[in-house]
Amino acid sequence: MRAAFNKELLAIAKKDPRVHMILADIGYGEIEGFANAFPERFINCGVAEQNMTGVACGVAMEGNIAITYSIANFPTLRCLEQIRNDVCYHNANVKIVIIGGGMAYGPLGISHHSTEDLAIMRALPNMVVIAPCDIPEAIEATRAMMAYKGPVYYRCGYKKEPNIYDSPVKFKIGRANIISDGSDATMIFAGTIGYNCKLAVEQLARDGVKCRLVSMHTVKPLDVETVKRAATETGAILTVEEHNICGGLGSAVAEALMDSGAGNIPFKRLALPDVNVTKIGSQKWLCDEYGLGVKHIVAAVKEILK
Repeated sequence: MRAAFNKELLAIAKKDPRVHMILADIGYGEIEGFANAFPERFINCGVAEQNMTGVACGVAMEGNIAITYSIANFPTLRCLEQIRNDVCYHNANVKIVIIGGGMAYGPLGISHHSTEDLAIMRALPNMVVIAPCDIPEAIEATRAMMAYKGPVYYRCGYKKEPNIYDSPVKFKIGRANIISDGSDATMIFAGTIGYNCKLAVEQLARDGVKCRLVSMHTVKPLDVETVKRAATETGAILTVEEHNICGGLGSAVAEALMDSGAGNIPFKRLALPDVNVTKIGSQKWLCDEYGLGVKHIVAAVKEILK
């Protein structure tokens, strides 16, 4: 997904001279295209994420579009104060892009995980939070993000994620995509965990359970109408996210259900438990270890349908 993002960003930058890329000495192997094409619009701040964010805010406030770019939690947790006080407070046109959301950098351990980001970033005023699930959605999300004026957090995957869509997809900020329909239950996900959800829905169909599958690619602003329709048109709702169970997609959907008066539906959140992910392994292995594998998703749907 990161290659698709960088390719699309370069195409946009060729048409829009306002696009600047600011990074903290990381991302090599993918960002050379931008750096070589637009050296005057490429700024490497070194390993100093707080400075990166401050520079990006200044670049944006001069009428430009600034993209900060790094891996996992480095562009967020390391510089949260600057995002809050500089970017969000000034509603600056800064796009915060992370590569490898969730446990994509699993072998590198918890220092390289991004498993609290959705909760933290959606709590910031003025911030839009996007988590595309595959390459087709990532490409369209990049276009939508760059057309939007204001702060955006973009949670990108890493590499070799399988696609959920087999053709170009429509993408609108704040409008979820229904991948498949069903009446027994609704499964709502955000990000690359969606492929496990797709496999789980296929398994459930073989078991006679018709499950609606929804890509909630925009966690903020949330598509409340799609959530409400799921509550009235299907028998249960399951949210799935590669994120701590506190404050992420599941919390956002639960809030929407309660605020809209639709909270009487069977509902469950499937996410990482509220623990530090101390095990080391591939992303797929870690998802299985922490209860986000296909079998866990299938079992969760069947349990709430009881």
